Amino acid sequence: MQRHPPSAAAVFLDRDGTIIEDRGHLRNPAEVVLFPETIPALMLLKDFFHLFIVTHQPGIAKGILSREEVEDVNRHLVDVLGQQGIPITAVYYCPHQREEQCACIKPNAFFLEKAACDYGILLGESYVIGDHPHDVELAERAGAVGLYVLTGHGMKHRHELRVPCVVVSGILEAAQWILRDRSRRFSAPITS
Repeated sequence: MQRHPPSAAAVFLDRDGTIIEDRGHLRNPAEVVLFPETIPALMLLKDFFHLFIVTHQPGIAKGILSREEVEDVNRHLVDVLGQQGIPITAVYYCPHQREEQCACIKPNAFFLEKAACDYGILLGESYVIGDHPHDVELAERAGAVGLYVLTGHGMKHRHELRVPCVVVSGILEAAQWILRDRSRRFSAPITS
């Protein structure tokens, strides 16, 4: 059984382009490729934060992917991370196209508010990491801190950033920044 951190703070992670390579619509768990920095980064965070994955999978609405395929890929990713001792508290995915204007699509705070309700997460002490401006807009709407990574689509969309956020090269630099910020904000000693 994996141990979850005592803290009520969380890090909400985008999936494609942030912790795994963005290879389009993933149908098969065998297509999942973690960035080399993902395991070391999440190892730094796992003892201090609940870890969530929040991903947009419009391929479902477009008929390109089934819910089962998305859930298989997500389950595989959670299993791979779990084998490294990195527990994922929950995975949330939006299956809609942006045109549908659903409640759960980023940057709406739907899934972060759900995590706050279901797991007692304190959003004001939490962070969101992603490679799209919607990820950091999500953080702002939820009262969390947004970190924008330049992996995935990060470089392509950087000029579209409209909210204050921290820009970092990738997931490992994001994790290191979060630990420094947590220590500064909450006077909690960090050892890694």
